Amino acid sequence: MSCNEWKEYKLGEIMDISSSKRIYAKEYISNGIPFYRGKEIIEKFKGNEVSTELFISEERFKELKEKFGIPKKGDILLTSVGTLGVPYLVQEEEFYFKDGNLTWFKNFNINCCSEFIYYWIQSSYGVNQIYSKSIGSTQKALTIDMLKKFDILLPPLKEQIEISNILSSLDNKIKLNNEMNKTLEEMAQSIFKRWFVDFEFPNEDGEPYKSSGGEMVDSEFGMIPNGWEVQCIGDIGNVITGKTPSAKVEGSYGDECNFITPRDITDSPIILNTERKLSSIGINNLKKNLVCKNSIGVSCIGSNLGEVYITGENSITNQQINTVVLDESHIYPYVYIYLKNMKNEFLNMAGGSAVPIINKTSFSGINILMPDMYILNKFVQSTTCYFERIEENLKENESLIALRDSLLPKLMSGEIDINL
Repeated sequence: MSCNEWKEYKLGEIMDISSSKRIYAKEYISNGIPFYRGKEIIEKFKGNEVSTELFISEERFKELKEKFGIPKKGDILLTSVGTLGVPYLVQEEEFYFKDGNLTWFKNFNINCCSEFIYYWIQSSYGVNQIYSKSIGSTQKALTIDMLKKFDILLPPLKEQIEISNILSSLDNKIKLNNEMNKTLEEMAQSIFKRWFVDFEFPNEDGEPYKSSGGEMVDSEFGMIPNGWEVQCIGDIGNVITGKTPSAKVEGSYGDECNFITPRDITDSPIILNTERKLSSIGINNLKKNLVCKNSIGVSCIGSNLGEVYITGENSITNQQINTVVLDESHIYPYVYIYLKNMKNEFLNMAGGSAVPIINKTSFSGINILMPDMYILNKFVQSTTCYFERIEENLKENESLIALRDSLLPKLMSGEIDINL
């Protein structure tokens, strides 16, 4: 690839850049066509489930589609207020989006591959322009006029497509691993429901327990299998509330230990990596708050209260998270799924306060159903392989992301000759 063949353009020369038509609060409904803001676009960029909270009617959507057009496959939406420069390459889906928060790249000309632009935005060249040309002191923003003036070097279209194919092949593998992980967790959830909600675990003859006449006894949870117990979370492990390093102590952050905050909790059941990490200084000052691999963390303060995960590495959390360090660490699949299915109970416990919160004492006292050890161990043996495969996929994704991020600037600069 010869960089002499690359040509410089302004973004506004190779595509249309605009936004949406304004949607007013009175037009929001509880169900209908999804309406995305920056929050949802960031979730889609990360490959997470979209927690859509806003919708518009199908009639309003059809009106917008006929009069002004809607995002179509291959268009790009860019976060343009607050968290800047997060791109989303639109797939085959129906949605509308918020004006001002998001900018719409569309109608790419014959010199331009939209997927190449998507990756260019993520490269150091795109990022540098986004942050050097944004406006605002307290809340950064990108204007349409400003975006149109961004400088970009484009290789010939054929090479744009080849570069995009290299990068998208890595992204597609990451996406496939994430989809596989979702399926694996659903399989574990399905077994859990069959055994511990319907009580149809296999009895000593391999028959479904409850429907085969298995003995049931009364409890505060209703009728449960004979020999099972209702216990507190504090009975099955040590509950540790996290803590943030003191601002008075310098050098607390580094690269030696995961520091988990609610921002690190995603759709993935296991947290292997975090935005911030602690140094040996930070670890030493918070060693009482250290939690081991295969502990179960629950966010207990704020808007994402009740989110549950498994620690993939020895970690320290902030004060918004309570963690159960299990006495029997191998039962983590059971406790993880059990607590994940308690989202509504967690929300009800924290209801009524201005800032939802479940403190350590209340959390430790939450009752859970504990099967007899024989059935519990059989469930663990049946499902641990799913979580181990999820962890393998997550580790592979980390390697793929590192490879993609190292290739991105080299491909975008022509340093790597794809014609060799």
